[in-house]
Amino acid sequence: MLVFKRLTAVAVTICALMAGLGAVWAGDGKPSDWQMNFQQSATPVMDDIVRFHTGLLYTIVAIAGFVLVLLLIVIVRFNARSNPTPSRTTHNTTLEVAWTVIPVVILVAIAVPSFRLLFLQLNTPQADITVKATGKQWFWTYSYPDNGKFEFDSVMIRDVTKLRADQPRLLGVDNEMVVPVNKTVRVVTTGAEVIHAFAVPSFGVKIDSIPGRINETWFKATREGIYYGQCSELCGKDHSAMPIAVRVVSEQAFATWVEEAKRKWARDDSAPTNFAAADPATR
Repeated sequence: MLVFKRLTAVAVTICALMAGLGAVWAGDGKPSDWQMNFQQSATPVMDDIVRFHTGLLYTIVAIAGFVLVLLLIVIVRFNARSNPTPSRTTHNTTLEVAWTVIPVVILVAIAVPSFRLLFLQLNTPQADITVKATGKQWFWTYSYPDNGKFEFDSVMIRDVTKLRADQPRLLGVDNEMVVPVNKTVRVVTTGAEVIHAFAVPSFGVKIDSIPGRINETWFKATREGIYYGQCSELCGKDHSAMPIAVRVVSEQAFATWVEEAKRKWARDDSAPTNFAAADPATR
């Protein structure tokens, strides 16, 4: 029995060490080589997702270890050689109540933080800025209704020679979404022709972009930097060529960028809207 306890302790220790190392082997805003965990969190929502995941991992390991110990005990102590005269007991009220009540308690303990996390994700707080993200075949279009009449496309850079040093291959785009740090950003999203999905792992954000419907999500980035995501809904031939790049900057830098964006991408509302996607290969 002592051996089983030691094996269980070793297994739990290894899992804990792996979970800790996973924080090291995790991308900061983008995937990284040998990544073993989520990308490093950059929002309060993602912080809660990581905590919930870690707690659930420990719970699963503890349950699996307990069941393994029980199986080993049964194999060793109750085989035909060790226990030639088996018990004829068919019912044990205490045991039956225990294995019914304990799983229910565990599930309730998991459900409470799960519901709290869902509420946090879906209940959008008062926003400091709104960004509209429209999924098209196959690129993203962004507009800032709170900051002026401008709109721009964000297309993956296919020519690796045109990537900046800080842009990863297959994730770098020509025009990044820009938002201020430590501000609540409300993202409203839709699809132009088929279903897409707006997802940024470091923000804990993932929501469908559906034609004819507006969905919304939110994030509050707590660190400056560039954070990458991708369309997460199978949307056609170039589904894999729809990266999302969000540049988080200071409030002053954001104000400067908005003024430049108004001049560069001024939108003419009198012109008819054309949802037909240009060939991204030509960009």
